[in-house]
Amino acid sequence: MSFKWDSFSDQPEVIKDRDFKKAMRRRYLYDFILMFLKSLLILPFATLIMKFFKSNKKPSKDEFYGLCVNLDKGDIQPSLVDELGVKNLSIRVFLNDIDNLESYYQFAKSFGDKNLLICIIQDRKNIENLQLLEKNLELIFDKFSDICTQFQIGNAINRLKWEFAAPKEYMDFYGVAYKLKMNKFQNITLLGPCVIDFEYYYNVATMFNFKNIKFEKIAALLYVDRRGSPNNPQYGIFDFKNKINLLFALAKLSFKSSDEIYITETNYPISGTGRYAPTSQKECVSIDDYLKFMRLYHKIAKESGKIQRVYWHQLIAPGYGLVDNRDGKIVKMPQFYEYKKMIDEDTN
Repeated sequence: MSFKWDSFSDQPEVIKDRDFKKAMRRRYLYDFILMFLKSLLILPFATLIMKFFKSNKKPSKDEFYGLCVNLDKGDIQPSLVDELGVKNLSIRVFLNDIDNLESYYQFAKSFGDKNLLICIIQDRKNIENLQLLEKNLELIFDKFSDICTQFQIGNAINRLKWEFAAPKEYMDFYGVAYKLKMNKFQNITLLGPCVIDFEYYYNVATMFNFKNIKFEKIAALLYVDRRGSPNNPQYGIFDFKNKINLLFALAKLSFKSSDEIYITETNYPISGTGRYAPTSQKECVSIDDYLKFMRLYHKIAKESGKIQRVYWHQLIAPGYGLVDNRDGKIVKMPQFYEYKKMIDEDTN
């Protein structure tokens, strides 16, 4: 089975082979049973007490706003980033493209003195061969050591199309990174477990463990786009604010994580963009709603005091980003100017 990439929406294609998916999950039946049992114990308790956890770590104005940029989106990005005034950037580095590591490094350097987060994207070869993973992670940590100290280990670990089959595979994967950090790169900070959407049973499975690891910052891909407005609830009570409250409670209860949370990826899909949208048209929103929801999302996260940074995904993407680059043209969309306005309002 090969995992295919959809270059239109910047994500892996949906896996349609049901037999393959069942076989991959069946290999880790015990792991999923354990996740279910731990979640049955921890999630209800955390929900009951989540409102009692307060935070006094409100981020400074320069720390809060982050933006995702990609190597394949071209050399125009540094000037666009400067125009926006955003100081924190996330850059994906793909393990299946490790031969082009120098290109990723030069791309990262092109942004000057921006604060960088390197998001290391997994593949099956490195998941299944931990010796190869250690070798490649050491290359990445060493390469970026002079310009970056923060590394997100893995991405969307609860989606098989992103190539992790179960929590155990991710824990083994993260364990290699953590051991390498402790032995050779103690100055870097590792982020995980990188669960996408409101599937906190994966957070329980990874953050409540008996391994010799720690998540030094929590990375969450906390999308709420399928609900529309961030104020719309899921399961009755979990609007965006309460999703933050529950995640923060899990971080406080866990002995294996800090309570510093980065939302390392979120956005809204845009109506009328066809294959460029990362979801079906049912979840897509108008530009007007995009502007409103983007502003509200950041407002709720900031006022919670429990989210240290939000990385909007991403700068250039016709189906969900701030800039449309179809037909080789760079078109700054209304959300580009709205994002800049948010930053200007907070920093001036």
